[in-house]
Amino acid sequence: MTHMANLQPQHFLWEVTERVATIRLNRPDRKNPLTFESYAELRDTFRALPYADDVDVVVFASNGGNFCSGGDVHDIIGPLVGLDMKGLLAFTRMTGDLVKAMIGCGKPIVAAVDGVCVGAGAIIAMASDLRLATPDAKCAFLFTRVGLAGCDMGACAMLPRIIGQGRAAELLYTGRVMTGAEGERWGFWNSLHEAASLEPAAQALARRIAEGPTFAHGMTKTQLNHEWNMGLEQAIEAEAQAQAICMQTQDFARAYHAFVAKERPVFRGD
Repeated sequence: MTHMANLQPQHFLWEVTERVATIRLNRPDRKNPLTFESYAELRDTFRALPYADDVDVVVFASNGGNFCSGGDVHDIIGPLVGLDMKGLLAFTRMTGDLVKAMIGCGKPIVAAVDGVCVGAGAIIAMASDLRLATPDAKCAFLFTRVGLAGCDMGACAMLPRIIGQGRAAELLYTGRVMTGAEGERWGFWNSLHEAASLEPAAQALARRIAEGPTFAHGMTKTQLNHEWNMGLEQAIEAEAQAQAICMQTQDFARAYHAFVAKERPVFRGD
């Protein structure tokens, strides 16, 4: 296992407090665009998280009033125009690998979205487990507006599962902004918060999850994603096996003994 509290990334901000890691893209003057380098470093960070024993939950936060403005026009979009097919496919696979790494990291991810959340930024929010936003958050899957398909980084698979096929199709064909009220009504945002209370709410939710049975939370995340591709009988069997594994944990025993003693269980993730 590894300790990630001392991680010092070059392309985003990172801190770990009470087993909650907080990520912020760090180009607030440009509304936090992504570059080739930040994509890769985020991917590698999420790939390392399954082996981290000092992080139980991740908050992907905003910075300077904005979440992420997507791929940097000058650092990414411009160079892509000059690449051949092999180079383009290497890039699109790398961006998809970030989503794969987020899904496979074994830790619940809470997105705290303020301001601009577009393109790949909208994908990062989509790939998070829970999403909190401000009423004025501007979320758009705007790939069509730069001449690209809406099927980017898993959007055609994941977005319909969150908000429904018709709503996802509209956003992916038009590239229009999904308002905060729409996003909450459609189930994309779990809740809306004023800007001053957004991150405190996200951190409180993250701490609440971190105080729970974190081994079991990892199992929940795994099953939420694996069961997309299962029939109902397969899913029930997979959950039977997963739950039997969780029943062998010390946290399960702690919960039972605390219940008998009429106390609140204190979970330790083992």
